[in-house]
Parts: sequence; structure tokens; C-alpha cells
Amino acid sequence: MTNEKKILLLGSGFVAGPAVEYILRRPENHITIACRRLEYAKALSSKYERATPISLDVFNEVELDQAVSKHDLVISLIPYTHHPTVIKSALKYKKNVVTTSYVSDAIMAFDDEAKKAGIIIMNEVGLDPGIDHLYAVKTINEVHRAGGKVLSFISYCGGLPAPENSNNPLGYKFSWSSRGVLLALRASAKFYQDGKIVEIAAHELMTSAKSYYIYPAFAFVAYANRDSTPFREKYHIPEAQTVLRGTLRYQGFPEFIKVLVDIGLLDDAQKDYLQPGAPAITWANVLAKILNVASPSESTLSSAVLSKTNISNDEATRILQGMKWIGLFSNTPVHLRGTLLDTLCATLEEKMQYGPGERDMVILQHKFGIEWKDGTKETRTSTLLEFGDPNGASAMARTVGTPCGIATQLVLDGVLNHKGVVVPYSEDVNKPIIEALEKEGIRCVEEIL
Repeated sequence: MTNEKKILLLGSGFVAGPAVEYILRRPENHITIACRRLEYAKALSSKYERATPISLDVFNEVELDQAVSKHDLVISLIPYTHHPTVIKSALKYKKNVVTTSYVSDAIMAFDDEAKKAGIIIMNEVGLDPGIDHLYAVKTINEVHRAGGKVLSFISYCGGLPAPENSNNPLGYKFSWSSRGVLLALRASAKFYQDGKIVEIAAHELMTSAKSYYIYPAFAFVAYANRDSTPFREKYHIPEAQTVLRGTLRYQGFPEFIKVLVDIGLLDDAQKDYLQPGAPAITWANVLAKILNVASPSESTLSSAVLSKTNISNDEATRILQGMKWIGLFSNTPVHLRGTLLDTLCATLEEKMQYGPGERDMVILQHKFGIEWKDGTKETRTSTLLEFGDPNGASAMARTVGTPCGIATQLVLDGVLNHKGVVVPYSEDVNKPIIEALEKEGIRCVEEIL
């Protein structure tokens, strides 16, 4: 086939499936799925014609260059810290690149070189970042075109179990590494509120969470996510007095996490007694060590936990029950992972996986405070609610993988033809992605409150 297109996909993680499915609808497309472990690449490629599995180590420059040189475009779904390695190779052979990750300084550094090479490095085309940008910019442009101002922009997003599967103390389940989820809870936050910059220290992040109403069926809490302040400039809303992007969880989550932080379980410093090969140790004895108590009995540990944290009696009962459910007071030996954080992650991932027939949920809502030319004010919302298919793709995989697949196809078709490092912050980039996304049944519902 003369117009055959060859795509190299690095990584076969849980969001890759919907991207592959979308791209392979076009008969001219052929995908090479590359993983360090060949069995992972084989597992995904076996579901599709025109998909070939290979084993590839991105740190082997010769191997990577050889694979990149044979393809028209590279999709990088490996951890974001490895994207620069991939981009360097793509620049050598003038190949386009698509990632779903935020543009880091390391990626931005390739902008001039990519422009000279005549390639596009398309980023932030997943869910968050991705779909959030598409619909934020869409409404902001509509308001500005009509002569209005966006005085307030508040956006929250959450990947959660569907309500019927939120059946554990955190109301949360892990479909990938829990480490990233927990590390994000130790980050500080910064945003604009009423014209002033508000900063929240990492240790106060969970205390800052507040209940947040979207639909009456859900009991959400929301807290700010890292630094929202650059989005006033990125979204071209210099007039905005409030700019906040954050995370949604079910109620009860922040209080539980705060207790884990207060007692030191999110510490990522190496501990001798948790090193692989160290003598076996139970969770009760780990807790006794970090709480500095002599006895690992449940009553002693419970009292010590309560003395380290400030929670109401009602919350105390629930949280102690939850800790017991996780097994933190038990004589179960821990998985020795070097640090308290990683050792806890190993247990959480074991206890809090999605089971057969369970589904996840993605919820995203933007809230715009608008002032029109005549001085009247209005609040608009833009809301995405997606549920996973227990027998198919999860909501998270669909909402990250599908926009990635769409952006890839638009680059292959020459519709997205900017050069350099590109993000979906402008109408000419966003509009074709939104149109294709809505054909897939993924859309934000827009309302005036």
C-alpha cells in the first residue's frame, strides 16, 4: 500500500489499548508495540491485526534509533522522564512525536530544534492534561469572542472507582502504580483566589480539602493540585481573579491520608529494616517502630496513632477500622520495598485493585465565572462523566488513550501540522480533536447555571 503509515508505540500500559484501537481503524496504519518485556507487547498486539510486538530498551541508543528510523511517528506512553531520550532519537530521523504528558522544561528545550527539523512534538493529549485543556479553551474563546471576561476558572478532575466499587476505607482503587498517586498528596499547592496568590504547604494539603458539589449522587471532596498559577497565562485569561485546578476524591479520603502522613507512612527515606533481604517484619511491628511504642498490640498502636493526629471521635473510629482493614495492625509480614512509602504502596496495590466485573469512573468539571460586556454575570460549567466497561476499556484508559489516538491520526493526516513543541491551548489545534472525540461519544456537557 503506497500510503502505508508506520507508527511506533513505546509502552503497552493500561491506556495504550484505546489508542491502538483508534489508530488501527485506518487500513493504511501499522503499529509496532515496543516494550522492554516482550510478553507485554505481545499481549496487546495479539488483539489487533497490523500490530507487531518488539522488545525495546529506550536506554539502548542503537536499539531505539533503529526502531525510530523505520517509522513515521512515535507515540511515547512511557514515564514522562524518558520522553527527552525518545525525542532526541526522533529529531535525528525527523520523526513526529506524540505524548500525553505535561510539557516539562526538558521537552520544551527541544522546541527550536524540532522547528528546524520540521517535526511536531505533540503533548498533553490525554485526559488531564488533555480533554481538560480542550474544553477550557473552547469556552474561554467563546466568552472572549462575545466581548466577555472570565473572572474565575475552577477545574477539578478525578479518576475514581464507580460508586458501587468504592468499597474500601479510601474509596479509591489503583489501576496503575500507587506511588505517583501518594507522592502527589505530599506536594504543595498554589493558585489564584480573588486576585491573590494562595499557597498551601504540603502537610496542609489534605486539611485544605472541601466538599464539592457536582451531582447530588456523589459525595466529592476537592483539593488544589500543585501550581495552577501558570494557567492564567496559558489559557489567555489575564483578567481572571481566581484560577484553580485540582483533584476530586470521595469524602473521607483526605482525613484518612492525613493520618497516614501524620504517622510517617508516606516517608520515602530508606529504612534498613525494610530493605529487600532484611529479616521478615510484620505490619504491627513496623507501626510500633515508627510510632515509637514497645508493644505491637492493636490497642497500643491505635492509641499511639490517635496521639499523633488530630481527628474527631467519629473519624477516629472509621480511620482505625480502615487501618485494620488494610492490615496495618496485623501480623502479616510486609513486602520489603526499602521505604515506608513503597512498602505501603505494595500493600495498597494488593488490597485495592479493581476486581472482575468492577468499573472505574472519570469525572471532570470546569466552572467559569463570566462577566459580559453589559456587566451581567453568569456561571457556566463544562462536565465530563465517563464510566468504564467492566468487560472492556476502563474510563481512564478510554479518556487518555482515545484523544492520544485522535491526535496521532490528525498528525499523520497533516491536520495538525505545527512544528516544534505543541500543546492543545489554541483553537486550530483543539477544534479537530474535539470534533473527533465527540464522534467517539466523549464530550463535556456544557451548562449555564
